Amino acid sequence: MEQPQVTLKRVPVLDLSHEILELKPQLLRSIEDVLDKGAFIMGENVHEFEREAAEYLGVQHAIALNSGTDALVLALLAAGVGPGDEVITTPFTFFATAEAISQVGATPVFADVDPRTFNLDVNRVEDVITPRTKAVIPVHLFGQVVDMDPILALADRYGLYVVEDTAQAFGAEYKGRKAGTIGDFGCFSFFPSKNLGAYGDGGMITTNNEVFAEKISMLRAHGSKKKYLNELVGYNSRLDEIQAAILRVKLPYIDEWNKARRNSAGVYRELLYRTPGILLPAEEGYGRHVYHQFTIRVLDGRRDEIQNKLAAKGISSVVYYPVPVHQLPVYHHLRISQPAAEQLAGEVLSLPIGPKIEVSVQQFVAESVILALG
Repeated sequence: MEQPQVTLKRVPVLDLSHEILELKPQLLRSIEDVLDKGAFIMGENVHEFEREAAEYLGVQHAIALNSGTDALVLALLAAGVGPGDEVITTPFTFFATAEAISQVGATPVFADVDPRTFNLDVNRVEDVITPRTKAVIPVHLFGQVVDMDPILALADRYGLYVVEDTAQAFGAEYKGRKAGTIGDFGCFSFFPSKNLGAYGDGGMITTNNEVFAEKISMLRAHGSKKKYLNELVGYNSRLDEIQAAILRVKLPYIDEWNKARRNSAGVYRELLYRTPGILLPAEEGYGRHVYHQFTIRVLDGRRDEIQNKLAAKGISSVVYYPVPVHQLPVYHHLRISQPAAEQLAGEVLSLPIGPKIEVSVQQFVAESVILALG
């Protein structure tokens, strides 16, 4: 007898289709407007998006760029970081954070993380400060802000620049202040999967320092204030007009979307509360988490097994990050140990989440996690 066809319920880690369907009329109008005006580089939408983003974040300057990686590089260059300098950051993040340090000729120095929050352990930062330390890059990982007051105190004591990597935390807050506005620089990514994402690459630097803002604006445009009068060796790192237009459509929704993400995180917490074999992400009282990811820890070496069992049911999940930065081939010569980061790399698993995820989908995911653990 022919066996019945089994259709899996496909659950992506992030489903943008609902957002696109809802906003499509506005998005098409904004793109058509760019096409009709014929200004594609550094046009009206770029300038207006910079103004609107600065107003939303509560910062004096927002400089739009072509990626979050370039934001990190240009922020370090604006701060004068270069060969011979050291920059402290986390070993548990995307490679771009350390890569930017290496790109400007400085040396990345890693301080281990707090396994509860996945973020830089502020109690370990001072241990690795040396006379060569020039800056520190706290990464607001998965949407949760680093405890910034101790970082700022150390920066003040040792004369360090603070560059916030806010790629995953647009709209997150720390004691009433928006992430990315607390240090000397805030660096943002608008990669499509981010809480505020373009439909291509994009990035931004925020700062309250007029001199830094002017230098970054020059660096993104081949080191010039005036065309064909280059004063610095710079980059071509401009956010294009179409992506700026898309981001302008989406920016007014960011608080609503972030609130929905927090609500979805709350649903997971209720469904997975006290489930043996996993730990849920911590949420610190000093800030407002925006849940770019909902990342659990799967204990007892079962992470890959659980991920495979979820995949067999059509549920996508992602490991952010399977290899700590200090153990990547490019930094293997450092031969250092960061025990918490190494432990997390073998345990973390990010479940599907987003502002439009349905409770029924979350119930299916949670039930599947619990069954897989049983």
